[in-house]
Amino acid sequence: MLENLKNNLIVSCQPVVGGPMDSPAIIAAMAKASVAGGAAGVRVEGVANVAAARAAVTCPIIGIVKVALETSAVKITPFAQNVVDLISAGADIVAVDATDRDRPETIGSAIEITKQHGGLFMADCSNLKDGVNAQRLGADILGTTMSGYTERTTPEEPDLELVGEFSRLGTFVIAEGRYNTPDLAARAIRSGADAVVVGSAITRLEVVTRWFRDAVDEVGVKR
Repeated sequence: MLENLKNNLIVSCQPVVGGPMDSPAIIAAMAKASVAGGAAGVRVEGVANVAAARAAVTCPIIGIVKVALETSAVKITPFAQNVVDLISAGADIVAVDATDRDRPETIGSAIEITKQHGGLFMADCSNLKDGVNAQRLGADILGTTMSGYTERTTPEEPDLELVGEFSRLGTFVIAEGRYNTPDLAARAIRSGADAVVVGSAITRLEVVTRWFRDAVDEVGVKR
């Protein structure tokens, strides 16, 4: 499966939550359209959405569940039951927040349950330390997903430096986070990523529209 993803594009089919495109049927259509355009895999949030995407595509699916917790800043697939539910719905790979923040269950237990149920484990990391720890625990994939999205990491651009650091560890690397142009996606692969995830620039119509609207507004103010 990882060989099929190598040097390839993964599309994150996660629309704006609560927006007009936030439904399993539309997410399944996004997944089909992404594969038709050449994506080798998709990343999908939510058990129902994973099931809908699985019925629509045969490519690898990275599944996640986002849970808002009062006692932890960790949101991405925090519980072992989330892992079981995602794999049961059709996820081939389960991504879990692998930062060193306080969490309800350990990363090690998440890796163990993923492998018990036949899935691959993707560690969503924020820095090199996270990646080294996840690799030690047996993660199959290291992702740069959380770089810039924790209190301790604030880069505004894609973290290509972290991609390079992960590539030297020898575990499969997925670059993710703010890869919103074809050039940046290509730079991720050149920097050592085995695959790159692109989300908002492809599947969040409201976000992309706002980019263009803001550019037009800026010019209009100056005229």
